[in-house]
Amino acid sequence: MSYAHPHMCSGSRTARRTFEFGKTYVVRPKGKHQATIVWLHGLGDNGSSSSQLLESLPLPNIKWICPTAPTRPVAILGGFPCTAWFDAGELSEEGPDDWEGLDASSAHIANLLSTEPPDVKVGIGGFSMGAAIALYSATCFAMGRYGNGIAYPVNLRAVVGLSGWLPGSRTLRNKIEVSNEARRRAASLPVLMSHGTSDDVVLYKHGEKSAQCLSSAGFRYITFKSYDGLGHYTVPREMGEVCNWLSSRLGLDGSS
Repeated sequence: MSYAHPHMCSGSRTARRTFEFGKTYVVRPKGKHQATIVWLHGLGDNGSSSSQLLESLPLPNIKWICPTAPTRPVAILGGFPCTAWFDAGELSEEGPDDWEGLDASSAHIANLLSTEPPDVKVGIGGFSMGAAIALYSATCFAMGRYGNGIAYPVNLRAVVGLSGWLPGSRTLRNKIEVSNEARRRAASLPVLMSHGTSDDVVLYKHGEKSAQCLSSAGFRYITFKSYDGLGHYTVPREMGEVCNWLSSRLGLDGSS
């Protein structure tokens, strides 16, 4: 798979190295604080641009946390350094995938959510490579641990992935399928995925296959929305449906 627009998409992590995460931006709730969602940008982007998009959404009860990925060499870009959550090569169900990078970014995100008040519902969402990390975090929640075996500490209530994919989906599905407890946890977590049929960066088939893989692994409440003619970007109609879905799944008041 080729990334025609590297500033728009997926990303990177090199193994056995430590990277510093960039600046985190926070959008405070305009009304009663009922939910906190970490939102993850795509390859080469940053948390600032995410926060500007989210600030305009009619969700006054959500606090948005928008971290910035580390800057690192990206294999699919020939080693060019940019902000990336992990190191992604060719997309496939098998990998190879940067499991260390996936775990490191997922742990960073979980840490951002771990200090939220106990009565606040928490979730993760993202675009492109950010969506990949959000979906990977969903599998960590289901298994109760990261890929490296360390316990996953957060009780996720919603996951959103736009124009993304699940890295190493076949491996992760097989791990969840063999555990009754993992399947039970998967069945408790609502997941929304959406993808444009004309996406030439993360192809539509990758999003569709990832949704099918999650469903067969036990994620019963997975919604996959396709948008005819949409490329590798978001549109107001899509974000409107994200707002409606989050309000419904998180039981938000819908008023300030």
